[in-house]
Amino acid sequence: MIIDAHQHFWRIDRGDYSWMDDRVAAIRRDRVPRDLDPHVRACGVAGTVVVQAAPTLAETRYLLDLARRTPLIRGVVGWLDLTGDVPAQIAALTDPALRGIRPMLQDIAQTDWILRADVRAGLAHLAAAGLRLDALVTPRHLPAITALARDMPDLAIVIDHCAKPVFSGTDPGDDWRAGLARLAAFPQVYCKLSGLANEYGPGWSAEALRPAFDTVLELFGPARLMWGSDWPVLDLAGDYGAWFAAAQDLARGLSVSERAAIFGKTATMFYALDGTIRG
Repeated sequence: MIIDAHQHFWRIDRGDYSWMDDRVAAIRRDRVPRDLDPHVRACGVAGTVVVQAAPTLAETRYLLDLARRTPLIRGVVGWLDLTGDVPAQIAALTDPALRGIRPMLQDIAQTDWILRADVRAGLAHLAAAGLRLDALVTPRHLPAITALARDMPDLAIVIDHCAKPVFSGTDPGDDWRAGLARLAAFPQVYCKLSGLANEYGPGWSAEALRPAFDTVLELFGPARLMWGSDWPVLDLAGDYGAWFAAAQDLARGLSVSERAAIFGKTATMFYALDGTIRG
């Protein structure tokens, strides 16, 4: 069963997508489940994890409402204020589809914000509630996330978009490799095979992305690596079918069970999706 571990829906008139400026004009329109349906059907995707795209509780409620009405959605990664009353927020969001929380760390100027005492207290409540942390980070954040993983072994963490490597040609960079290697030493940390087409930019291909893929495969292994589309942000650099085909090509040399892990089983296990399958 193929699971897309990272995709988005949004409705522009909700008004909290502050990052949607003219640089992303190509995707600045409503994206709802019916827009994704033809892509997942063509690729044989059985379910998705929908991830927040705005740092508001209203966004999380919107996604949870979509999940209740959309059998394709197997889990929701929402947002909450980690510096506020986290138990109260979690209680207010109670829904079996809620599987994790994502602070938009890449947009926070303070690189080690995640290590603040009030944030760590919020994360402790997150872990106690059985929720996971999606880490939307760039290479500058890897030392902070490594420190967090060291200090909070009960908090399950997944790194979105392979931590957004900065490519020089096809090389994702030694600092990126070293930072991920230190982070991957912690068994509760996973990685999403997503976002690489956008980070590489024009001219991306499976072979251009192979050095990055080989690194995350070596560091995390199939059991801690999960494929995600990052649709519709993906549309800024390519399309759903092309990225799915490229990821399949990158994984072609793996065993059947290893490919099954990357394209579904890892996400199902990490997010405990079995309990939320509907339809």
